[in-house]
Amino acid sequence: MPEHGENYRPELVTTITAYLIVKGGAQAIDFYKAAFGAEERFRMANSDGGIGHATLQIGDSIVYLADETPTNPSPKTLGGSPVTLHMYVPDCDATWKQALAAGGTEIVPLADQEWGDRWGELEDPFGHRWGISTQKQGAPS
Repeated sequence: MPEHGENYRPELVTTITAYLIVKGGAQAIDFYKAAFGAEERFRMANSDGGIGHATLQIGDSIVYLADETPTNPSPKTLGGSPVTLHMYVPDCDATWKQALAAGGTEIVPLADQEWGDRWGELEDPFGHRWGISTQKQGAPS
């Protein structure tokens, strides 16, 4: 395996990075800013003026985003997604309220869970599901 040194990936990008395909990229970026405090780090248009690629930072994580294409459909076009993005936040109640106010839909109510987290699941307006959690007790990850 070749050695790559320290610069084999962009700064702040981890080994695995979520790449969200959405229908309505500009609106999705606005939602993630309002719901999760995302910071837009980069945006590139595609040939029809939509989002060809965007880089968002949510907390200490990077999320990529692009508008759907015929060969890369969004969960809305597919009728859903089996993937849930899980995020730990300092105050899940505040983030939960903020995400619902921004247009998220509750899937599983926010509640204290037997594994030690306060957790709930919501769906964003673009078909992606988000588990929002704060660890309340020492628990396995």
